[in-house]
Amino acid sequence: MFKKILIANRGEIALRVIRTCKEMGIKTVAVYSTADAESLHVRFADEAVCIGPPSSAESYLKMSNIISAAEITNADAIHPGYGFLSENAKFSNLCEEHNIKFIGATGSMIDQMGDKANAKSTMKKAGVPCVPGSEGVITDFQECEKLAKETGYPVMLKASAGGGGKGMRAVWKAEDLKDAWDSARQESKAAFGNNDMYMEKLIEEPRHIEIQIVGDSYGKACHLSERDCSVQRRHQKLTEETPSPFMTDELRENMGNAAVKAAEFIKYEGAGTVEFLVDKHRNFYFMEMNTRIQVEHPITEEVVNYDLIREQILVAAGVPISGKNYYPQLHSIECRINAEDPHNNFRPAPGRITTFHAPGGHGVRMDTHVYAGYMIPPNYDSMIAKLIVTAQTREEAINKMKRALDEFVIEGVKTTIPFHRQLMEHPDYVAGNYTTKFMEDFEMKA
Repeated sequence: MFKKILIANRGEIALRVIRTCKEMGIKTVAVYSTADAESLHVRFADEAVCIGPPSSAESYLKMSNIISAAEITNADAIHPGYGFLSENAKFSNLCEEHNIKFIGATGSMIDQMGDKANAKSTMKKAGVPCVPGSEGVITDFQECEKLAKETGYPVMLKASAGGGGKGMRAVWKAEDLKDAWDSARQESKAAFGNNDMYMEKLIEEPRHIEIQIVGDSYGKACHLSERDCSVQRRHQKLTEETPSPFMTDELRENMGNAAVKAAEFIKYEGAGTVEFLVDKHRNFYFMEMNTRIQVEHPITEEVVNYDLIREQILVAAGVPISGKNYYPQLHSIECRINAEDPHNNFRPAPGRITTFHAPGGHGVRMDTHVYAGYMIPPNYDSMIAKLIVTAQTREEAINKMKRALDEFVIEGVKTTIPFHRQLMEHPDYVAGNYTTKFMEDFEMKA
């Protein structure tokens, strides 16, 4: 087992990893930029190393600084959390070169699944259902035009190196294709330094449902059932729940089996998520695979009583998994609390928190790195907390979330708490009747 793990991340996920390490008797090293000197992950780690100025490029994305921090503290493993370098093949390989265990996928596996066009091709070989569309990267507009006609409108253009909705364009008719092609490629080039595109049939009234999987270094994988992540804004998730109100026992079994098949086909090692689009007829299609821990992993932990970070560490240390699949015994909902103004088009709202009171009680979990007096820097993602509630039924979980949100007090900055409170009262959400288009018609009340 590892003696010391460096967490190459910040905020709540860094603190989340530190907590599990402490419970396992493993020493921890936090890294931080000068903007994060007062963050709780710095305070609660056994050691902390400043790795640069506020800019991510000069700190949390600076591989040489992180490797140096691991070497001077004698860390024998690095946990990358999510975001930043968690799905960076070069960093995974760099860790291996320096004899430091990367707690995540290998470089070759990240390369294999990180490029969405290649991932789709691999999944087809594995026998996993995929959305109809291009076999790989589209070479030019003429090919794009021909394929769109064959696939049938509407279609979705996607950046092969994409994420977070960048380089994506829905096209409903042929005359709009050229403009969409040009703008998607331009946006993809600016965001990822790569303008390769692929195309899929646009799934109407889709649900975004993902399956949590864990694979070990012996070729065995298991699943821990689904999370419904359909409530999104600009392809960014706002809230998640498990089990999905759209799920049937048969669909759960079929999607779980497909996700395990995908993981075992590529001999996946670590915690990962196989993401699917599910249409209104409950047909499901592979969308992408995230080769890291997800922001929303706590709701899975709550309904199956399973520490996913602990399992990541055990798998990385060579411990085999049990191989059994896990099914939800309870209902859990997560609300992502962002420093944003929901009454002003969710504009980011960094600043100093003057008052902070976290909700509590049975079945309420809070993952956060902030406190009263904390200065939210403008340099990073605006998420400042995750509020997770767990109950026997979905109805009870919604009522518990409403109560917890009413208790949650953050003053000094605008947050998305009012949005989530209104969401929990929305008749379509309460009925479980929502798709990825839900936010297009959602209007904040004054």
